[in-house]
Amino acid sequence: MAANTIREKVTRGFRPRRRRECIEILDTPTYVIGDVHGCYDLLSALERRIFADAAALPGRKLIIMLGDFIDRGPASAQVVSRLMAPLPNGFERICLTGNHELAMLAYADGEISLDDWVALGGDATLNSYGVDIQTLQRQYPRQKKLDTFIRTWLPDDHLDFLRRLPILLDTPQVLFVHAGIDPERPIAAQEDDDLVFIRSRFYDSAQPLPKLIIHGHTPVRQAEAHGLRLNIDTGAFRSGKLTAARLWQGRIHITST
Repeated sequence: MAANTIREKVTRGFRPRRRRECIEILDTPTYVIGDVHGCYDLLSALERRIFADAAALPGRKLIIMLGDFIDRGPASAQVVSRLMAPLPNGFERICLTGNHELAMLAYADGEISLDDWVALGGDATLNSYGVDIQTLQRQYPRQKKLDTFIRTWLPDDHLDFLRRLPILLDTPQVLFVHAGIDPERPIAAQEDDDLVFIRSRFYDSAQPLPKLIIHGHTPVRQAEAHGLRLNIDTGAFRSGKLTAARLWQGRIHITST
């Protein structure tokens, strides 16, 4: 199914706008992690690097996750559990939603079909929750019963966690978001679907951006800065490389697994 068709289906059920967060991070060592896509081992390894790096830095530290924690990779359930768990003392974490989290919720709420979610890599997510679609299809040949079983099987605490995620984190110096922004709109007027799905209208626009935008969503070989755009999605589930950016004292340092 065409990506734009899935986008239309996922965004059709959008509730009132998702929460936007606004904070100040100027004096806070901040680590931003790109799209994990079920790669639990890579996330664990990158967090160990972050904890070691942060040991020499003062005060509290912040980790920002840019969304797309699930789908495609082998351990989405374990990734979500890790993001729900407390961090070491001195660390805080803010997780933003991506289009894959919204697709999982759209399936759980009956707004897209199982095939729609599987087209985005949802079968890998279900497998991480112990759901083998092919086996279940033999047990539940009727799609309605299959969907009912799967939707009941998905853990409520994980779904509730995903439902509560903000869609944007704004600071005076930097804006953090999954996919990007519509350069023609002010930050306060951004649409949810653009924040998690936009591509070329963000990348190709000559419209000046209001501040540095750190995002993921579109995989690149290595973290790339183009003007005020910094993309840190290095395609972890295919490349085996998960990337983080550290913001501290006006400088950005990139590290990868």
